[in-house]
Amino acid sequence: MTEQFLEGRTALVTGSVQGIGLAIAKALGAAGARVAVHGLADSATAEAAMDAVTAAGAPEVCFFGQDLADEAAVDDLMTAVERWGGADVLVNNAGIQKTVSLAEADAATWNAILAVNLSAAFHTMRRALPGMAERGYGRVVNIASVHGLVA
Repeated sequence: MTEQFLEGRTALVTGSVQGIGLAIAKALGAAGARVAVHGLADSATAEAAMDAVTAAGAPEVCFFGQDLADEAAVDDLMTAVERWGGADVLVNNAGIQKTVSLAEADAATWNAILAVNLSAAFHTMRRALPGMAERGYGRVVNIASVHGLVA
């Protein structure tokens, strides 16, 4: 495998304006991929993330800020990424968590966690996989939190 093995490929990393997602976006950029940085961020945070991915070696970086808790926004994200060339690599990294007792949990929190942590991964894959198959190349990585191992 060469250092630039993703040259000519496009990667979408959800939740990539900080932390693990940003580190993954930088690594994919260093491997030669164009990188779609995604997250809920103010303009300064989005710019800093894009600058970090560019500095890592990505030939092109674009920011997408759609809220994955909203199914229509996930479709908007995937349409925008398709217009940008389509994702050859999809990393579903975005996640949210609110740690409270069951007695303190409400339906809105439960629904938001399921929407971002589970449904968004389904919807991004549903939209990305046909293009990957058409181009004859695709990789999907779904990341889960340690919260999946605790009650």
